[in-house]
Amino acid sequence: MTSASPSRRTGTTVIIGGVAGGMSAATRLRRLDESAEIIVLERGPDVSFANCGLPYHLGGVIEQREDLVLQTPAGLGRRFRIDVRVESDVVAIDPIAKTVTVGPINGHEYAQPYDQLVLSTGAAPIRLELPGAERALVLRDLDDLDRIMAALSTSPRSAVVLGAGFVGLEVVENLVHRGVAVSLVQRGEQVLMPLDLEMAELVARQLTENGVALHLDAAAVRMDEDTVVLDNGAVLDADLVISAIGVRPETELAIAAGLRLGTHGGIAVDAGLRTSDPFIYAVGDAIEKVDPVLGGTRLLALAGPANRHGRLVADAIAGLPIEAGPSAGVAIVSVFGLAAAMAGANEARLRAAGRRFRAIHTHPSQHTGYFPGARRLSLKLLVDPDTDEILGAQAVGSEGADKRIDVIATAMAAGITASGLAGLELAYAPQFGAAKDPVNMLGYVAENQRDGFDRTIQWHELDAALAAGSTLLDVRAAGQLAEGTIPGARWIPVEELRAYADELTGPVVVHCRVGQSAHTAVRLLGELGVDAVNLDGGYLTWRDGMSARARIHRSTPRPVRTIRKREDMHSIIPVDLAALGSEVSILDVREPDEYAAMRVPGVVHIPLGELVDRLDELPSGRLYVMCAAGGRSARAVEWLEQQGRDAVNVVGGITEWYRDGLPVEQGALR
Repeated sequence: MTSASPSRRTGTTVIIGGVAGGMSAATRLRRLDESAEIIVLERGPDVSFANCGLPYHLGGVIEQREDLVLQTPAGLGRRFRIDVRVESDVVAIDPIAKTVTVGPINGHEYAQPYDQLVLSTGAAPIRLELPGAERALVLRDLDDLDRIMAALSTSPRSAVVLGAGFVGLEVVENLVHRGVAVSLVQRGEQVLMPLDLEMAELVARQLTENGVALHLDAAAVRMDEDTVVLDNGAVLDADLVISAIGVRPETELAIAAGLRLGTHGGIAVDAGLRTSDPFIYAVGDAIEKVDPVLGGTRLLALAGPANRHGRLVADAIAGLPIEAGPSAGVAIVSVFGLAAAMAGANEARLRAAGRRFRAIHTHPSQHTGYFPGARRLSLKLLVDPDTDEILGAQAVGSEGADKRIDVIATAMAAGITASGLAGLELAYAPQFGAAKDPVNMLGYVAENQRDGFDRTIQWHELDAALAAGSTLLDVRAAGQLAEGTIPGARWIPVEELRAYADELTGPVVVHCRVGQSAHTAVRLLGELGVDAVNLDGGYLTWRDGMSARARIHRSTPRPVRTIRKREDMHSIIPVDLAALGSEVSILDVREPDEYAAMRVPGVVHIPLGELVDRLDELPSGRLYVMCAAGGRSARAVEWLEQQGRDAVNVVGGITEWYRDGLPVEQGALR
């Protein structure tokens, strides 16, 4: 909290760097002190632009480049009497003399005195060091945007994007919107590393279903004139290459000035955003932020904290008491209409820190199921098993993810426990939520676990439990089995469980679709003396986790060629394929667990990753290629045609086949 008015006149404040942190500081300081001399020194030509909107100009979502320019030096001068100097590169700081050296401009340098100095230098894209890397474009500012737009004006057919973080995913989506065939290369085993593996799988699936060729656990080793070579031997078509492998804090000026750095290489600041020099402050992506979950500091390149810290540092300069507080890393990204949001720590960071946690997965609709437009929302909550503290949260869905992650992030900041989510009073109408909102439901589950009413195991712990002798019990309704099954499960609907309870001995792992019916079953079995635990998140979480594992180890056909635009590819819908009769050859390229759960009778099954090695097993003549929804089969058709085969993509895959009421075979469970 701050007092009503500043306590001193501020003299001359020099701010190095504009955009979020720097301009927030400058404009706030003017509002607090009309007498202040405020000078902003910006290395580039633009001092205030919407860097978070840059990817969306690539795809035409933001049509006009000028819409990304938020303020001009002239406008800032007229409105706020701020001296904005663009294309002014600060090359040195002299903390003793309290000056910065600017230039050379027009062949000469000059020294600018300051009473207070604010560093808002931001973070720079990490540059690749490999043969041909000069081809790779980056996207940080408007100049970068102009370079990419110039490259797109040549109508490239293919692009490789390196890095599957926030910027990389947004660039991929917008290139696809332009009709470019895109390969996305990620060094790690999943996209969007702040998510956990099973949650990130939902994003990966969205990418592949929209025609993106995804290459996980891979890295570029060479860039040639129109290809990118990966360390696994794959060769990707690449008329255009964009690198989004991450950023590093720009600290060169701070280091040269003798300022202290933090443990992760960012500028160290105190709670008042002051550096190790009492007259120099720092904000934004260049500084280390306090981690509210694990303690210590971390690097976070996010617009929200940068804007907030810019405002706070102006208060501090004006003599108002401030405390920057920790940053939980609350963030969100959209991928072809699917939102992925997160706050706090994920499992990987908690494990690395040796922190105990309990995980909760739920899969509600974003609003009441009976109201039109209900869509699945996958939520994950990480909880301290001893204190009930919320350690982290993740949300993935086409609607409602932003609202839920913001509520949970606010609860974390307020010190509300996981069980305390159950008591939150949230706005409700059928088209907006539920009387028991998905956030409340997380609280109910946490409350049950805290009180010992719901013992759970995680999807990745199931194999070990079964190997140790547990029985797997599926209590879903019959109509839910078409989604797929977990191998080895015995099916007893929860309504029939009492009749079969005496047949269940020893430890039992119970699963349903999302975990709710299994909770009912576990409570019933416990009352009947059966040792039972709930598979957290049910079949959906297990399926997502296992699909993610399979994706990591799935080999990619070589030589790899990115897929063409869908309208250029031979395709057919399921009902038309069925009308051709039983003599046609259908190839199913899904994973074995998907195939075992449900399949079209008489198809040839070869997983996509095995297609190269098993090409000679394919029947002659035209092949109709099928997967779950059409994404993987499109990649297979592209590759098969390169081998001289006549192949047709089944649009909508087995999902549409089943929805059309066409015949399927399903794995036996009972």
